[in-house]
Amino acid sequence: MRNYPDFYIDGRWTPARDGTVYDVIDPASERVAGRITLGTPGDVDLAVAAARRAFNRYSLTTREERLDLLERVLTEYQARESDMAAAITEEMGAPQWLATQMQAWIGRAHIETAIAALRDYRFEEQRGPTLVAKEPIGVCAFITPWNWPVNQIACKVMPALAVGCTCILKPSEEAPFSAQIWAEIMHAAGVPAGVFNLVNGTGPVVGAALSRHPDVDMISFTGSTRAGVEVARDAAPTVKRVHQELGGKSANIVLPDAPLEQAVSQGVKSVMLNSGQSCNAPTRLLVPHDARETARAAAAQAAAETTVGAPGSNAAIGPVVSEVQWQRIQRLIQCGIDEGATLVAGGAGRPEGLETGYYVKPTVFADVTPDMTIAREEIFGPVVAILEYTDEEDAIRIANDTVYGLAAYVQSADLERARAVARRLRAGQVSLNYPDLDMNAPFGGYKQSGNGREWGEHAFGEFLETKAIIGYDK
Repeated sequence: MRNYPDFYIDGRWTPARDGTVYDVIDPASERVAGRITLGTPGDVDLAVAAARRAFNRYSLTTREERLDLLERVLTEYQARESDMAAAITEEMGAPQWLATQMQAWIGRAHIETAIAALRDYRFEEQRGPTLVAKEPIGVCAFITPWNWPVNQIACKVMPALAVGCTCILKPSEEAPFSAQIWAEIMHAAGVPAGVFNLVNGTGPVVGAALSRHPDVDMISFTGSTRAGVEVARDAAPTVKRVHQELGGKSANIVLPDAPLEQAVSQGVKSVMLNSGQSCNAPTRLLVPHDARETARAAAAQAAAETTVGAPGSNAAIGPVVSEVQWQRIQRLIQCGIDEGATLVAGGAGRPEGLETGYYVKPTVFADVTPDMTIAREEIFGPVVAILEYTDEEDAIRIANDTVYGLAAYVQSADLERARAVARRLRAGQVSLNYPDLDMNAPFGGYKQSGNGREWGEHAFGEFLETKAIIGYDK
C-alpha cells in the first residue's frame, strides 16, 4: 500500500504541519490503496513563500537554461513512465492499456510539446519605437482533477516552467499517486528549489487557500463548473488571473451525408473511453430524424461491444473513480428513465459479474429531448444521449443550446460542409470526422466551460504578462 505523508516544498519532502490522513480508494476493489496527508492553509503559506523566493531567480533564466531543464524533466519522465501508468491505474481505475498508451503517454507528449514550443516562442516584438515584451506572470497555483491526472498536471506545469513561472500543485485527493511521482520526477530532474511545489489537500481547504492567497499571481483550475465558480469567487479580492477548464456537454452532429452506422459507432465508443470521464466527450449524439432507427441500433451495438472489467483484464473500460461518482451516474441514468427517454443499452446498476468495484454499464438513451436532464447535465460516465434533428439548422440550434461550450464534433462526407457547420458551433474546439489528436491545438471552452486555453504554444500566453516599453528605439 502506498503511503505519502509529506509534501514537496522548496526542493525537499516536508512533513505536513497539522494535516489529517486521507484514505485513497482503489475503485476496482473498493479497498484502501494508499494514504496521503491533507494539507492546511499553513502548508500553503510555506509552499507559496518558497515559490515566491524562487521566482526572483527563475524568472531571469534564459531560454536555453529552461530548455535544458525541460529536457532533463523529459528524460526523468521517460524513466518513470511505467510507474506513472501503474499509479494511474491504481488511483482512478484506468485499464492498464489505457493508462500506458494514453494516460501516461500524454504526460510525456505535453513535455515534448512544451520543449518544441519554447524553442521558437517570441517573447519580444518591436513595433515602431515600442518594445512589446512578454514576461512570466509570477507564482501560479494549479488545482487539477482525477480523470486525466497527469495530463492536467503536465499541460499546466510545463508551459509555466517553460516561460519562467514558479508553481504550487494541488492534485485531486482522489488521485494523488500520479502527482507524487510527478514531484519525484521534478526532483530527480534538478528543478530548482521552490520552482515546483506540491501540497495535497481538499478543494475547500487547500484549493481555497491557494485561490485567496495574495502572493499567488495566477490560479489555474480544471474541474466542475460549480467548483470553478468558487475558485473565481475566492480569487476575486486579490484580482489574480483566473484560468479555468470546466465542464462540457459536447454535441456530436452526424450530418445526413455521413456514413451513419460508422459515425454513430465511433461516437459512442469515444464517449465510453476512460469510462466516460472526459470533459470533452461527445455525449450528445445528434442524428437525422429519418435515420433514428438505424442510429439507435448502431449505438446499441457499439455499447454492447464495449467490454467492462478489471483494469488488468484488457477490457475496454474499467470502473469510475469513486462511489460518489458512481452514485451520481446512477441517479442521472434513473433520471433519464423517469423523464421518458428510451433505454436502448445498459441502464442502472453494475454490469453482470462485477458486484465489487464502481463499474457502470455502457448506457445509451434514445428519444432524448433537449429539455431532459440527461441532455443538459454533465454525467461524466459512459452514457450517451441520442437526440434527433430535422435539418442542419435544427442540428446547429440544438448543439448550441447548452450552457457549456468546451467541444463539439461534426461528421460529414463533405469536408466543406463540415467546416461550415463547425464555424457556427459555440465551442472552443470542434473536431471534424474523428481526427487524430493534435497536441498543439488550443484546448479550452466558451461560456460556462471556462476561459483561457491550454496545450501547445497557446498555453504559454496564459502564464505571461505583456509589458510595453515605449521609447525603446527612438
